[in-house]
Amino acid sequence: MYVAVLLVILGQAIVLRSSLLVGYALLFWLVVHTFVVLVEEPLLRDQFGSSYDAYLRRVPRWIPRPPLA
Repeated sequence: MYVAVLLVILGQAIVLRSSLLVGYALLFWLVVHTFVVLVEEPLLRDQFGSSYDAYLRRVPRWIPRPPLA
């Protein structure tokens, strides 16, 4: 959802040719990334333990990899 919101903001910035929206997108990304790293991930690690650590090693945080054939 975070990535989708960021893409919507960037799309609006492109359509409206707004550097202000680009700055807003960068600020949004900084806040979301900080929240995910400092709040969400530690809570999930506490809740799921080593299985969450294994998940983090397999799945990239923001940009998905193509599926293996």
